[in-house]
Formats: sequence, structure tokens, C-alpha cells
Amino acid sequence: MGDEHRISIWFFIGSLLTAYGVIIFIVSLPGLLNPAHEADVVLANLHAGVWWGILLVLLGLMYVILFWPFGKEKNESNEDAG
Repeated sequence: MGDEHRISIWFFIGSLLTAYGVIIFIVSLPGLLNPAHEADVVLANLHAGVWWGILLVLLGLMYVILFWPFGKEKNESNEDAG
């Protein structure tokens, strides 16, 4: 298997971070929309799950975009000749 078939591990890490961020964000939405059931939780008004979910999605998307393996054409021979 040559270098053209390798996929960076950072692409998979970015995919996982994005998926986890979406899950955390979705699970945290009820607390954002209905804060009455979180009245006993200290600092519940900060909605840490929402912010953490957004942060993970942004970080994950950054890795996915930077290390996107599909559609890249490596023409090193053309660069050397040029």
C-alpha cells in the first residue's frame, strides 16, 4: 500500500471530536431550553455542556478540514519537473 492510500490519524480524531461535540450539544439542549429542572445544580446557568459541545465541534471540524484525505491529488513528480 503506497502513501496515496494513507489516511491521517488526525482525520479520525477530528471526526470523533465532532461526533462527541454534537452528542454533548444535543444532550445539553434540554437544560438550555428548560432551566427549571437544573435548579439544584451549582452554576447550571452557565450551560457548560452547550459550550463544551460547541468547542468540541469546532475543534473537530478544524482537524477534519486540515487533514481531509479525500480529493487530494499528490503530484510530486509534476512539482519536481516544474
